[in-house]
Amino acid sequence: GAFLGWGIGANDSGNLFGTAVGSRMVRYRTATILIAICVILGAVLQGQHGIKTVSALSSQTLNSAVICTISAACAVTLMSLLRMPVSTSQALIGAIVGIGMIRDNVQWQILAKVIVCWIAAPVTGIVLSWLLYRLFRVVYNHFRPDIFVLDPLLRSGMIIFGCYAAYALGANASAIVAAVFVGSGEGMVSMRAAALFGGCAIAVGALTYSHRVMMTIGEGVMSIDTFSAFIGVLALALTIHLFAFIGVPVSSSQSMIGCLLGIGLVKGLQVINYKTLRRIAAAWVITPIISAILAMMIYTAAR
Repeated sequence: GAFLGWGIGANDSGNLFGTAVGSRMVRYRTATILIAICVILGAVLQGQHGIKTVSALSSQTLNSAVICTISAACAVTLMSLLRMPVSTSQALIGAIVGIGMIRDNVQWQILAKVIVCWIAAPVTGIVLSWLLYRLFRVVYNHFRPDIFVLDPLLRSGMIIFGCYAAYALGANASAIVAAVFVGSGEGMVSMRAAALFGGCAIAVGALTYSHRVMMTIGEGVMSIDTFSAFIGVLALALTIHLFAFIGVPVSSSQSMIGCLLGIGLVKGLQVINYKTLRRIAAAWVITPIISAILAMMIYTAAR
C-alpha cells in the first residue's frame, strides 16, 4: 500500500504544479512541500467518499488486497520510469476487476459509474479551462495590468490553486492507496486510518520522486506561458475536487491533459505536442490492462 501511494505521489504531483514549475513561477522543492501538506489534509478531511466507492466495487480479503496494490503499484512505477503521467485509479481498479473476474464478485454497476466518470473528467477539464481562459482573458484585456503587478498575481494564484488541487488529490486518491484494505476481516483497517495512511504515502512520493513527470507535464505536452499555467492549475483543481465530491477516484493526469487541451483550443491547436499526447494516451489504455493481467497472474499463482 505504501509502495502504491508513493507511486501516486511520484506520478500525479506533476499534474498539480507541473505547469507552475515548468513556467518557472514556482520552485520544484517549494511545490513538493506544499503538495505533501495539502494532500494529507485532503485525505484526512474528505478522503472517505472515494474509499466507500472503491471498497464497494469488489469485496477483498487481505491477500487479494495485497495483490491488487502490488499489481497497480508495479504498473504505475513502470509508467513513471517511462515519464508517462498515467491514471493510478485505472491501475488499481484494473487490478480489482482482474481479480474480481476470477472470483466472480465484480459490482458491474459501480464499475460503469466509475468508467463514466473517467471519461467525464478530461472532458470537464477541457470545458473548464476553455471557459476560464476566455473569462480571464477578458478581465486581463479590461484592466491591462503591467508585468510587475501581473506576475506576482499569477504566481500567487498558481500556488493557491496548486495547493487546492493537492487537497483535492488527497481527497480523491487516498481511496486508491488503501480502500482495498478497508473492512472488518482479519488484518483490515478502518476508513479513517486508511485515509490518513493514503495521504502520508502520497506525500512521500511527491517529496522523493516527482521531478521527472512534473517536467513532462510542465514542458512536454505544449509550450506553456505563465497565464496558461495559472488557468491549467485552476481548471484542474476544480475538476478533481468535483469528482471527489461525487465519490469516484478519477485521474488527475487525464484531467490535467484535458485542461491543457482546452487551453490549446483557445490558443490554436498548433501549440500542442501531438507526439507526447499520443504516448500519454497509449499509456492510459495500457496501464489498466497491464495491472489487470499482473493481478490475475499473481492471484492465480498464489492460489
